[in-house]
Amino acid sequence: MSDKDKDIKIHTWDGPDDPENPFNWSFRYKWVITITVCFISILTGIPAGSYGSGNDWLKQEFNVQNTPFPNLYWATTSWNMGAAFWPLIFVPLTESSGRMPGYFVAYILLVISLFPSAFAKNFATLIVTRFFGGGASSTAINIVGGSISDVWFGNEARSLPMSIFGFTSVVGISLGPFIGSSIVQIHRSHPWRWIFYIQIIYNAALIPVFWLILKETRPEVILKKRAKKIRKETNLPIYASSELDAPSKLNLLRLSFQRPTHMLIAEPVVTFFTLWISFAWGILFLFFSSVVQTYSTNYNWGTMSTGLIQLAISVGAVIGTVINPLQDWIHLRSERHNKENPGKPIPEARLYTSIPGSLLFAAGLFWYGWASQPHVHWIVPTIGVTATGIGIYSIYMAVVNYLTDAYERYAASALSAASLGRNTFGAFLPLASPQLFSNLGYGWAGTLLGFIGIALSVVPVVLVWKGPEIRRRSKFMREAMWEPSQRPG
Repeated sequence: MSDKDKDIKIHTWDGPDDPENPFNWSFRYKWVITITVCFISILTGIPAGSYGSGNDWLKQEFNVQNTPFPNLYWATTSWNMGAAFWPLIFVPLTESSGRMPGYFVAYILLVISLFPSAFAKNFATLIVTRFFGGGASSTAINIVGGSISDVWFGNEARSLPMSIFGFTSVVGISLGPFIGSSIVQIHRSHPWRWIFYIQIIYNAALIPVFWLILKETRPEVILKKRAKKIRKETNLPIYASSELDAPSKLNLLRLSFQRPTHMLIAEPVVTFFTLWISFAWGILFLFFSSVVQTYSTNYNWGTMSTGLIQLAISVGAVIGTVINPLQDWIHLRSERHNKENPGKPIPEARLYTSIPGSLLFAAGLFWYGWASQPHVHWIVPTIGVTATGIGIYSIYMAVVNYLTDAYERYAASALSAASLGRNTFGAFLPLASPQLFSNLGYGWAGTLLGFIGIALSVVPVVLVWKGPEIRRRSKFMREAMWEPSQRPG
């Protein structure tokens, strides 16, 4: 070590009560930040499904043929492909550059992407611009969990904020068809363009509001800014540890691609959890097209009515959010039975309520499929959609919480792998919807999807049964439990 290096002083918090440490911010402001970033999660999720309400007008204006292949759904596919890959590139950068630049760059890019969509002269423009919109949206949503972890300390304090975040992640996307159908109902002249116009107006208007409310939550970035300010004022070699140990941007990007991909292939837990959440997420997007198809055919309903039915998924997410504290209660009290790591909750306790939730998800698909008949009252299949919504929320929260607890230091990479898989399924599963329900019939299509759901319900059962043994065999899980000084290599 050189003399210069020896002279360097590490800047850290001024004691445990430092008011600039996000953990020490006021309870009220923590909730202001939490609600604001969760609201951003809703706003950035709405465009995913809202555009589909203008499909009838898009088909006429751009002469898009939807048979024999559902070409209109390519704009949904491009959105989800952007959502799958963009976070792998940009979310890791927020670890060093800060959450706030990540939010505002992503949010502004989303608004910018809505302009060419609104004024598109051909359908190809929509496909391209929605790839960028989906990427920006998913990047913003993926930062929200990090912001919540920055300001709430400990599982117990973080429980309710994370539950609300899970709710907004599902409800933001499921609100899209309702918002879109409401807009086309009001604006009869170029209704599909107004879907984008309205979103541009309210999203752009909220940017200065968010700017006034939010401030940086990433502790390393706050310390880095303080150290730079002190260096400038005193001309002393005072640095934050993140400035000295920071990897290059190129290495950070390489790792953000390499580790999630490796975990997706080499870690069975990540592989099967990704399949589990991916199928559930694909069903969420499949409902955008199948609900319109079934309710317009069986009940002769229009765009507005089918948009209202999509709210059943949101109702399911609300019910799931109300039930979720039971899961948190079980998890926190599991520490009494943790012989491996006394004093810490058992990761598998995150999955106890997800097993009935996953079975309810599959049951909802059976229910929806067989109840979608003209002689059956519309409320019956709608209850099936609601049950599926509860299941989607349950699965989403189980995957996010379990991967976070089990992989600890590698949680971001595990969650990136799961995000890549679920958005890819969300991209391509809806393409199968028209042929699936037309060729098999509503009942047998629901049966096929329900059986796949039942098969994937085995995933949490195996983890609950063999969880400790699986964790002992996992290289990443073992290393995540060690202190950095104890880690080999």
